[in-house]
Amino acid sequence: MDRYIAKELTLPFLFGVGAFSSIGISIGALFELIRRITESGLSITLAAQIFLLKLPEFVVLAFPMSTLLSTMMTYSRFSSDSELIALQGVGVSIRRIIAPAVVLSLLVTGLTFVFNELITPAANYRAAVTLEQALNSERPPFQERNIFYQEFQPAADDPEAQELKRQFYARRFDGTTMHGLTILDFSQKGLNQVVSAESATWDVQNNVWTFYNGTIYVVAPDGSFRNIVTFETQALQLPRTPLDLASRTKNDTEMNIAEATRQLELVRQSGDEKKIRRWQIRIQQKYALPFVCVVFGLVGSSIGVLPQRTSRATSFGISIVIIFGYYLLSFITNAMGEVGLVSPFAAAWIPTFLGFGIGLYLLFRASR
Repeated sequence: MDRYIAKELTLPFLFGVGAFSSIGISIGALFELIRRITESGLSITLAAQIFLLKLPEFVVLAFPMSTLLSTMMTYSRFSSDSELIALQGVGVSIRRIIAPAVVLSLLVTGLTFVFNELITPAANYRAAVTLEQALNSERPPFQERNIFYQEFQPAADDPEAQELKRQFYARRFDGTTMHGLTILDFSQKGLNQVVSAESATWDVQNNVWTFYNGTIYVVAPDGSFRNIVTFETQALQLPRTPLDLASRTKNDTEMNIAEATRQLELVRQSGDEKKIRRWQIRIQQKYALPFVCVVFGLVGSSIGVLPQRTSRATSFGISIVIIFGYYLLSFITNAMGEVGLVSPFAAAWIPTFLGFGIGLYLLFRASR
């Protein structure tokens, strides 16, 4: 029985992966590549290479949807053809009949995690680099111009609020030296400093910035200059975070969990709560996404075993509605997490936990 059900689940799953991946990559990548070919002169060979590199991103998004589609179509057919009645007639329970679908969902969950960690981030990064090289805008190994860094601290009158502690700006970065620097320092109460320098480098041994050919302006609260100091060389105790941020060129879709966690540690040093929450949510979503396969497998099979006579087209339509509802809820909880209404963990996991609860309820109802 398990081999038979697994065989029946496999073909709709593969069909779903092909269908959903084709739709996703057409909307998310193919149309943009065609525009690049016609407007920017991107060669067809490079476009095909970028297309293949972008494919894993959409395949992994299709895994949960395909799990839902395959379980719903397979168990709906079993119900329509009275195969479920025959199995129950010889003593096989609904929970035991659904077990192969749960096992398939767990296998797809593991496959999704492998794709998200080992394949998709590397492929996305390579696709971005290939496109930039083709358009003569090759991505440098570091941010060349306009390096901004803002560091925050709790407000003196309200510990729950954040106020600017320090702002770092460099006009240009050549990989080792920052040029054209301006630092606004509000870390000392009642005393503001403005540091302007031609260049600065990070001293690895002493963990300080060495500034060259600059001026330090000490500004009183009333706006008057208390002191002006010019220097040729000056060591300042500032965080090395601006250097780390300038060297970081990947976005969250091009990072696995370990890389995203290191990026979060950099962002934490700035004290910018909004950015910290955003990266915390992205990391939690990388954990939560694979388990959507289990949710969709449980929901799809529980709906499919209900007494009904539905066609494959109807099952496909119901799957689309469930998928749309799930990702709409994910979008809402993500927005709530970014503004701080819910924790980053809740923002990423609420749709999964809610879907799992609905799946268990439907399974209990179908087993009665």
